[in-house]
Amino acid sequence: METQVGLDLLKKHFGYDAFREGQAEVIGALLAGRDAVAIMPTGGGKSVCYQLPALRMPGVAVVVSPLISLMADQVRSLREAGIPAAFLNSSLDAGAFGETVRAAAAGAYRLLYVAPERLDTAPFLELAKSLDVSLVAVDEAHCISQWGQNFRPSYLKIADFIAQMPRRPAVSAFTATATLRVREDIIRALGLKDPLIVISGFNRPNLYFEVRKPQSKERELLSLLKKEGAGGRSGIVYCATRKTVEAVHGALLKKGVAAVRYHAGLLDAERHGNQEDFLYDRAQVMVATNAFGMGIDKPDVRWVVHYNMPKSVEAYYQEAGRAGRDGAPAACYLFYSAADWQTQRFLIERGAEENAELSAAERDAVLEKDMRLLRDMAYYAKTEACLRRYILSYFGERGDARCDNCGNCCLSFEETDATAWARAALNCVHQICARGWPFGKTMVADVLAGAGNEKVRRAGLAGLKTFGLLSELPQRKIIDLLDAMEQDGLIEVSADRYPVVTIGGEAGRAKEAGFRYVVRVPKREEKSERAEAGAKRPKGRGAAAGAGTASREGAPYSEELFELLRTLRRELAEEADIPAFVVFPDAALIDMCRVLPQNEEEFLSVAGVGQAKCARYGPAFLEKIQEWSKKK
Repeated sequence: METQVGLDLLKKHFGYDAFREGQAEVIGALLAGRDAVAIMPTGGGKSVCYQLPALRMPGVAVVVSPLISLMADQVRSLREAGIPAAFLNSSLDAGAFGETVRAAAAGAYRLLYVAPERLDTAPFLELAKSLDVSLVAVDEAHCISQWGQNFRPSYLKIADFIAQMPRRPAVSAFTATATLRVREDIIRALGLKDPLIVISGFNRPNLYFEVRKPQSKERELLSLLKKEGAGGRSGIVYCATRKTVEAVHGALLKKGVAAVRYHAGLLDAERHGNQEDFLYDRAQVMVATNAFGMGIDKPDVRWVVHYNMPKSVEAYYQEAGRAGRDGAPAACYLFYSAADWQTQRFLIERGAEENAELSAAERDAVLEKDMRLLRDMAYYAKTEACLRRYILSYFGERGDARCDNCGNCCLSFEETDATAWARAALNCVHQICARGWPFGKTMVADVLAGAGNEKVRRAGLAGLKTFGLLSELPQRKIIDLLDAMEQDGLIEVSADRYPVVTIGGEAGRAKEAGFRYVVRVPKREEKSERAEAGAKRPKGRGAAAGAGTASREGAPYSEELFELLRTLRRELAEEADIPAFVVFPDAALIDMCRVLPQNEEEFLSVAGVGQAKCARYGPAFLEKIQEWSKKK
């Protein structure tokens, strides 16, 4: 009975016929008054897990959310779906704040969004105690763990807030990425009681992953924009530092790209204005540090570029996952260079030194942990195996050997016999280690290349027998060789602050008769061909796609009609002063192009069309579709 009621509400308000993986279990637990932890990928429908119980249960659900912009987006979307919701934060003036408090006290809302910082304030505590709080939902719950991304001390106040409620409500925690340690921290810090733990899987089949190692990142980005940004499709460019954000932003503006920037060095007013321009499609590209994006509810981001390698796979997947939240195809690119390692190592070391709350031993432990995470990220950037499988394995999930939707699976490789080169490299590492000299891969490459720089001379390495043995190879190719040998276990690199190369456990086979070492090199000329073929990528599921739409996934549709509907959506959004994706996400427009509805009943069968939006926007979209159909 409860499941059927939930499905009715899902269809009525959100326009989907079936729950996604894990949603029904979490909803059932909360309706039964049980605590729950849900680890679901971005775009996996986490918000539905607490929004539907809030509609079914008496009273009001308190949703703890980390950002003002996220609250505004969520509340705006809920109201468009016919669900009474509100937020209380510093963006409201005194009059609006008081009016919201009075309406909440009168029972006008089913969901009330607040920031964690407000939970222990006297006015809000007084209000909360007077309400019948049905459940507390903690969004971006990884913020409560010092071992997770974006740790926020204010999240530690949530457990005290719950303890002060006259009746303990069901408590739920939601996040997209969390290791086992982070999950344990969430349960402990929130004081969850026998929680249901649902991990629905980390795979995002609609996302295409690719690593590029361009000679010029700026030229590569501009070239990529011509393809991925065609038709004004929105994208995010993540940079490691504020300086890089400024440089990339300036370069895009010079080329006439509608780009905005976001980093902690800007005034709040500019950051807010730039974010609004991006959300409302007044700007096509957001260039930002990792300060941007947590909780940004913009489902139609079609591509994300990491201009620099981030500090961990967890950070990368969280940021890359901001593409394609609506389930439609999207692309995630990482531009990698050896300098990225040095930049992130500097940022990690500086962060550890500036953390005055930790003891020296704790700082060393955190530094060691962060360096290991960085090394895992570097392995991703260098691997020749399926990129999706690497990500899933990192989070403890098994993936297929090939996904056919990442750069490594879609490119062909050519093999090069590198036996002689590998022997030379192993001998060089052995000679360096035999003398007790702790050096990294760059110094090994310098020796093999016969570089006469000051560091080599000062270290006395020019006298080694292996000095200059690979001088016929470019320095970049020697580094690539060492990277491949590291992945294959022939050499090992310590995860300390200063990485040191040693002989690996697999090196013994190099002494065996018949040893042969082959490296696989991607045929780079196919990159552009693969990018042009982006429309052939496998289609992903929508945010809550049901059985009724599964058979339509991957079916062809008219790009011409899709662009007409995008234009109509933008016009309607401008009239209502809301972001275009609040009207309908791209995935819903694509399904309209496949269904070609001719009446209200058929329009309601489109994935993502609920009753409220059908009544508000259905006539305009039906008219446009009918006009286009008659011309065909």
